[in-house]
Amino acid sequence: MKSSELEKDELYKLRHSAAHVMAQAVQEMYPDVRLGIGPPIDTGFYYDFDLGKDSSGKPRTFTPDDLAAIEKRMRQIIGGKHAFQYREVSADEARALFKDQPYKIELINGLAQGGIDEYGNETDEKPVISTYRQDSFEDLCRGPHVEHTGKIPSDGFKLMTVAGAYWRGDEHNPMLQRIYGTAWPNKKALQQHLDMLEEAKKRDHRKLGKELEIFAFDEEVGPGLPLWLPNGGIIIEELEKLAKEQEEAHGYSRVRSPHLTKEDLFIRSGHLPYYEESMYPPMEMEGVRYFIKPMNCPFHHKIFAATPHSYRDLPVKLAEYGTCYRFEKSGELFGLMRVRSMQMNDAHIYCSEEQFEAEFIDVIDMYLEYFKIFQIDQYVMRFSTHHKKGLGKKYVDNETLWLKTEEMVRRAMVNNNVPYIEVPDEAAFYGPKIDVQIWSAIGREFTLATNQVDFAVPARFNLSYVSSAGEHETPLCIHRAPLSTHERMIGFLIEHYAGKFPVWLSPEQARVIPITDTHNDYAVQLQKRLRAAGIRASADLGTDRMNAKIRQAQLMQVPYQLVIGDQEIENETVALRRRDNSRQNGLPVAEFIAQVKEKIASRSPEL
Repeated sequence: MKSSELEKDELYKLRHSAAHVMAQAVQEMYPDVRLGIGPPIDTGFYYDFDLGKDSSGKPRTFTPDDLAAIEKRMRQIIGGKHAFQYREVSADEARALFKDQPYKIELINGLAQGGIDEYGNETDEKPVISTYRQDSFEDLCRGPHVEHTGKIPSDGFKLMTVAGAYWRGDEHNPMLQRIYGTAWPNKKALQQHLDMLEEAKKRDHRKLGKELEIFAFDEEVGPGLPLWLPNGGIIIEELEKLAKEQEEAHGYSRVRSPHLTKEDLFIRSGHLPYYEESMYPPMEMEGVRYFIKPMNCPFHHKIFAATPHSYRDLPVKLAEYGTCYRFEKSGELFGLMRVRSMQMNDAHIYCSEEQFEAEFIDVIDMYLEYFKIFQIDQYVMRFSTHHKKGLGKKYVDNETLWLKTEEMVRRAMVNNNVPYIEVPDEAAFYGPKIDVQIWSAIGREFTLATNQVDFAVPARFNLSYVSSAGEHETPLCIHRAPLSTHERMIGFLIEHYAGKFPVWLSPEQARVIPITDTHNDYAVQLQKRLRAAGIRASADLGTDRMNAKIRQAQLMQVPYQLVIGDQEIENETVALRRRDNSRQNGLPVAEFIAQVKEKIASRSPEL
């Protein structure tokens, strides 16, 4: 949704208005507070406050009791049905109005100069300094808002958390207190959102990843550097197997590249010096500086250049699960979703302009195949374009090629009936791209895959092919990563499935549970038979009672528990208990094996 459309949305207005009401309540309760900004966000709103310092010189912070008191005052303000009144003011009038608010003064000065909005963000719109007033509170704002405070449902909002936030996102600026709230049209919608948040806590990949023994972090290894436990290793191998099958079917060749390189490579690609702050620092050996790689593309360009190509060879599709390293800021690390070591499902397609549309859409089709396998029903294709003001800084300085390649992407999407939304000023530095946003089973949003057009870097590497006319032509390059990184993909899948992976992806697919110790030998034989059939199976030979073993298997989300006793041994059957608690007694072992093999082979989502 474009910003202009978003601002007309009633929920946007409601949340924006709730932010102002919260700011009024805080200012009344803390008269010396200095106000930051308070925009609406996807599920609610926030506002940043500077409460100053306490007697010991430490920054004052809000407590849970404070939030409850602020909520109470907000409901009183809402009950007053105070109108939201708009007015435009001059810069001098605004400075006088907010003379005791230094953060507002900074924003006013930016508005007066032009080029930023009331939140401090860059904008091309003509600067207008305006305010909204409700009751005794007036704030720097362009709106929009609801008609009056009474339009905010008093039982449809809740203050959620307090977090620290640097003013304007700059770590060199003061740390402010950010209160997050959520707001909905009614009490029922609010409760549904709160229930979803509770479910999200249960599905948190950091929590389940530990419980299911998938991955771990260790301080002696370093933050953002995951250790994959055996169960995680199995999931990774299954994803690689899937990717290899898909890429083989789509005509890719698999390659390998080293984990480090001379800095010359990144100077040539253009990543240095612009990307250096996101890279690990260089190491120097024998007078040569080396970097560990943050991306695979320059290596693939070198692989393409290693052999001559004609137009008959194109497209050339080079794929690699290459491990990359990026020095993400400590405060931005988040479980598997934001890490410093990542294994990327990466590939680069070198093609002619005539082949571009077919190859670009082939990547989109691959996304859709993966979505079907993982039961991802909700997704959005975000078409990110450049902005003229960023040429030579944020983007390659070639307006002609930007417009040309953006139109090529736009035409490909339209011709093939692929729905998308267009987002300006979010392209890669070398070309336009499609980013794929997906939603998990409980509605959590993730940025997963990318499909990028590169019209600039191949020429830097002097990449070429011989055309049908015998001329050397520079190919276009498409960067794509349909399965993102192992880290982000597995983090998403843990939450999407709540740890209850489909059989083909489950680290342990079956667990044999003997009723007594006398059945242990047969349990081991059955385990071996299952493994020989390609089923990942274990036998629980521990001293716990049978019910405790079943419970442990269920906690580990093992799809099938095979209970065996005298009768099962005699008849070559099992008493099957599935993860969903359904049961089937007297199931022949051979029949069970056949059923599971079929589900694995078809990557069925069903038990």
